[in-house]
Amino acid sequence: MSAVAPAAPSPAPAAGGEGEGPAAREVKLPVMLILAMVVGVVAGVGAIVFKYLIAFITNLAFYGVFSFRFEPLEYGPESAWGPGIILVPVIGGLIVVWLVRTFAPEAKGHGVPEVMFAIYHKSGDVRGIVALVKSLASAISIGTGASVGREGPIIQIGSSFGSTFARALNLVRPQKITLLSAGAGAGIAATFNTPLGGVLFASEVLLPEVSARTFLPVVVATATSTYVYRVAMGIESAFIVPLGGLPDQAVNGWELALAAVLGVIMGVAAWMFVRLLAWSEDVFEESKLNPYVQNVVGMLMVGCAGYAFYLGTGQYHVMSVGYATIQDVISGGLLSVGLLMLLFAGKLIATCISLGSGASGGVFSPSLFMGATLGGAIGLLGNMAIPDSGLSIETFAIIGMGAMVGGATSAAMTAIVMIFEMTRDYQIILPLVIAVAIAIGVRRSLSIADIYTIKLRSRGRAIPTDRTTNMYLVQQASEVMATNFTVLPQDMRVTEALRRIDVAQTRVIITDGVRITGFVRFGTIPYQPDRFANQTLADIGSTDFVIVTARDNLNTVITRMNRRGRSTAIVVGPARGIPRADDIRGIIAREEVANAVVRNHYG
Repeated sequence: MSAVAPAAPSPAPAAGGEGEGPAAREVKLPVMLILAMVVGVVAGVGAIVFKYLIAFITNLAFYGVFSFRFEPLEYGPESAWGPGIILVPVIGGLIVVWLVRTFAPEAKGHGVPEVMFAIYHKSGDVRGIVALVKSLASAISIGTGASVGREGPIIQIGSSFGSTFARALNLVRPQKITLLSAGAGAGIAATFNTPLGGVLFASEVLLPEVSARTFLPVVVATATSTYVYRVAMGIESAFIVPLGGLPDQAVNGWELALAAVLGVIMGVAAWMFVRLLAWSEDVFEESKLNPYVQNVVGMLMVGCAGYAFYLGTGQYHVMSVGYATIQDVISGGLLSVGLLMLLFAGKLIATCISLGSGASGGVFSPSLFMGATLGGAIGLLGNMAIPDSGLSIETFAIIGMGAMVGGATSAAMTAIVMIFEMTRDYQIILPLVIAVAIAIGVRRSLSIADIYTIKLRSRGRAIPTDRTTNMYLVQQASEVMATNFTVLPQDMRVTEALRRIDVAQTRVIITDGVRITGFVRFGTIPYQPDRFANQTLADIGSTDFVIVTARDNLNTVITRMNRRGRSTAIVVGPARGIPRADDIRGIIAREEVANAVVRNHYG
């Protein structure tokens, strides 16, 4: 038996009532779970390949050696090129611009906005070539020193496969979007070894609807990808929290108070990141410079910043992903407030310039870097101000990571759970929750748009600010339908019908004496002289309808109307064979759907 079968056609209620079945297929939930498992396997393998590709390019670009060995949590040695390291991001950037402009413009930037755009404005379609171009372009950007992260690429890579896989199987739009989101969540889960974080990211940021039919495939995909990644790469967390490095007391009042202060500061910092990134992208896009020249200018600045940090500290802190710096901060290796603040500012500027000038990569890892450095500085200041408070730089570096990610992305639960999974330290949960909540609140008070949605708003193609389940969709048809209708025989002359009804208020449903054959909306018929002189209702009636029952919910009604290209649903009583005139309960057209939406949001 085939695993994927066409959706079963709905019972034909009446002649002329329904057209041919939809071309797209709808599969049952068990089949979706199997497909999600396939997506998870591909995302897990993709994350592994992507990691090794970054390692290979980093070794080649920085040290001139062919090797796949690279420890992201450890600082690398001095580059073999000396001051020439400044040109490495420039050369890599030129290759990236060529790849993106030639093969996949969607691969430019940090990726997640493109995935969201595909979900809301392109029916969930992400081209397959995006996965290949994004992986190569982002690996080159990261490996040659651009200040970007690796989560955005793997999200776009996973979503591209999920969408392409669904299109190959000719799945309906909702299931295509579900597999797209499952691929994205699976990608980020494997990248950071955080299965719960991947599930929450897909649910909070991508899925337009959260229900069993969408949530379960995401869970299966993320669990599968994480398993694949752990089999190959091990179970270690993304960052190492030193044993005994964090306080072990249950509740520290000073810690909670400073976490609240940190939340406010991180909210402002996240707002700065959102606005500065948007401004940088606008400045480069609106400049008269050729895209290659734009990239040269931007990457020269990043290269100079990285080399300047090397001259001052011995490390290229703001270049590439920066995991080694994050690990150094949470291990207590950087204990200078001035240096930590400088690292925060340097990473903020380098990331905005990198993405604005055409680099390909994510914003999640830079957010972790900025959160760790700024959070560490606040923790250090707190400990200096109140020496006996038990405050530590390590704790506030970790809290800062979550607060910055949450504030920038609006994904509160994703930030909290991913930080916990990456550090596996439960004792920070309470102050972390406080800081993340306040950071998001502060940033939203300054800017509704977050790091993902602001780019779409600037295009004039915004997505809903609050992507919550549409509760109006659970209303039964009987609660929504209009009841101002009259049932008339189809062979009745129009002139006779006009004498019986109020054309401004009453809708006419016509029958052949047994079955429902159509409907008439007089107010929608164009005027023609003597147009009704010899016509019957059958002559002017429309068969643009579907049959639904009074107990069907509005989601089912709209889905059937959409799949069959109909504008109207005729509501009947409990199914008992072919619907007859005395079974009719009401009618649902676009007006009723619009009224249901308005009542749900503003009633």
